[in-house]
Amino acid sequence: MRIAVDHHTRYRFSRPQDRIVQLLRLTPGDTQDQTVVSWMVSVDCDARLRDAVDGFGNAVTMLYADGPIQALDIHVTGEILTTDTHGVIRGSAEPLPPLVYLRETPRTAAGDGLPDFAAESASGANDRLDMLHRLNRALHQRFPCAPDAPDTGAPAAEAFAAGSATSRDVAQMFIAAARSLDIPARYVSGYRSDSVAHCAPHAWAEGYVEGIGWVGFDPVAGVSPDERYVRVAIGLDAAGAAAVAGTRIGHGQEQMDVDLHVEQLGTDG
Repeated sequence: MRIAVDHHTRYRFSRPQDRIVQLLRLTPGDTQDQTVVSWMVSVDCDARLRDAVDGFGNAVTMLYADGPIQALDIHVTGEILTTDTHGVIRGSAEPLPPLVYLRETPRTAAGDGLPDFAAESASGANDRLDMLHRLNRALHQRFPCAPDAPDTGAPAAEAFAAGSATSRDVAQMFIAAARSLDIPARYVSGYRSDSVAHCAPHAWAEGYVEGIGWVGFDPVAGVSPDERYVRVAIGLDAAGAAAVAGTRIGHGQEQMDVDLHVEQLGTDG
């Protein structure tokens, strides 16, 4: 499938900023089943952009802009060819061993409820792949309509207990629950093409299965990612795979707006 992405992030500041430094995880990588046909990251002010690869294998762009800066617009456009692999990831950059993704972070601490939920969901499973599919369906049943929304910073256990969550939160719940079952799991930030209007990138998770490798799971949809998904960045949690992260030097308040359009252009094949 050919998918077009138009992702516009606007920052407005109540007072001019002296300097802005941001790390952008906005560029998808090529795998055996995902090919970047065209991709451009642009900004509307004088800024230096430096491309690099982070420790997780993500393509990143460092943005450096000197003030005074009253506003900043980051615009991403591109097209990607995708293939349905039933969630199996093939040919991705993997600089780290799977065991690294058993590491707990403050955002993915399982707390009291998630380990019991994971054990109950995986009860009777034939193998680890079956355990992950059962966990994926169980979270979907509990949070069937979790929207794509800006990151609230909520830890997985807190969002699970609250009973209200975004796609980021549910992805982190899956990760925390999978790790409680001793299965390496990681966070994925990207795009999903469907009929729903998006106000933020989509989030899902991947679990590691011996003999197969990394397999994607989207607990918001209750399925594994297919050709409608564009995989952009991975991390231990939502903060580690955030589309934009950085610092600013200056006083005043910041307002951020996101305008995102993901469109299916057809099949190529």
